[in-house]
Amino acid sequence: MRIDTKCIQSGYTPENGEARVLPIYQSTTFKYGSTEQMGRLFDLEENGYFYTRLANPTNDAVAAKITDLEGGVAGMLTSSGQAACFYSIFNICNAGDHFVCSSTVYGGTFNLFGVTLKKMGIDVTFVDPDADEEELSKAFKPNTKAMFGETIANPALVVLDIEKFARVAHNHGVPLIIDNTFATPINCRPFEWGADIVVHSTTKYMDGHATSVGGAIVDSGNFDWEAHKDKFQCLTTPDESYHGVVYTEKFGKAAYITKATATVMRDLGSIPSPHNAFLLNIGLETLSLRVARHCENAKKVAEYLNNNDKISWVNFAGLSNDKYYDLAQKYLPNGTCGVISFGVKGGRESAVKFMDSLKLAAIVTHVADARTSVLHPASHTHRQLNDEELKAAGVTPDLIRFSVGIEDAQDIIEDIQQALDQI
Repeated sequence: MRIDTKCIQSGYTPENGEARVLPIYQSTTFKYGSTEQMGRLFDLEENGYFYTRLANPTNDAVAAKITDLEGGVAGMLTSSGQAACFYSIFNICNAGDHFVCSSTVYGGTFNLFGVTLKKMGIDVTFVDPDADEEELSKAFKPNTKAMFGETIANPALVVLDIEKFARVAHNHGVPLIIDNTFATPINCRPFEWGADIVVHSTTKYMDGHATSVGGAIVDSGNFDWEAHKDKFQCLTTPDESYHGVVYTEKFGKAAYITKATATVMRDLGSIPSPHNAFLLNIGLETLSLRVARHCENAKKVAEYLNNNDKISWVNFAGLSNDKYYDLAQKYLPNGTCGVISFGVKGGRESAVKFMDSLKLAAIVTHVADARTSVLHPASHTHRQLNDEELKAAGVTPDLIRFSVGIEDAQDIIEDIQQALDQI
């Protein structure tokens, strides 16, 4: 099936007499007739449902759809995008390990990796995503276990050179993990460019309506954990908490996701509710339609801003004069996303005045849903970063993150114009 069809058809196929729409299995537990069968489930000897923290039919169907959209072999849902980012690293990194990450990642991810994971003994080195391969390689250490980046950085809108990052990661024997939230699999499928694992904040375009916080992790099945057996012993040696199971031997290409579910989710429990998964699935059904409209509207708005004398600069890789235009044409030829970042002449004070004067666009701590929204990252999402960290993240004091919705583009432009008129 083509991707537009997968948005609707993948993940759930009802049998005769079953619900046509994916049901909500709003149950914590599932009944079995014998203790022996339940025991086999706990030993990973048999597939099935016995406790929603580990698996639920509604959640699994939606995870299967996202996995299909990305072209992976296995996936899992989490309660948030933050949980997905955390689990993607924590699944293969222990205290004393290290990973490499693009410096322009979302502020919440930057704090998670640079502060919280360090408290757990997992170190990170942030690198300039525009650095050449030789410079990127200098960040790697003998205990490096992964490399992480965003397809389109939030909010700097840096377009990652996925093939470059993949080459560097693989040259050092580690997987490349890509946050594909802004691009979605509609506009970019990172596995086709060498990435190994993809994460999403499904809260954004996938949900599309600001109703449900959620996340997802998808494994391509392409990274050869056994080829680097000593580095990834958590997958390639016996797990005593499951009677000595070796994930790569027993589950093959699904080893990474099986371990994430069986150990990390088992112990930390950041699951989405089945009802939230159900709402996410409704959003996924129109994902391809909405992403196209977001991109179409964003390009019109970006072109308007680019020609406005009250705007000092515009970042949008769909503009031919943008620094990342060529990379966008390579990785995102059908469109980037609906998010634009720009600066208003007059700096922070003018930016705040502009935002407070908007009527259609709402100031919210959110991005990438049907409604146009706006945020000042230096004051909001990246508030905890110092000036040096803000600079490394590509966030200037005047930067406005503008998430273009699917309303009529001319109404959005007129709202921007009347707000600029107040400056």
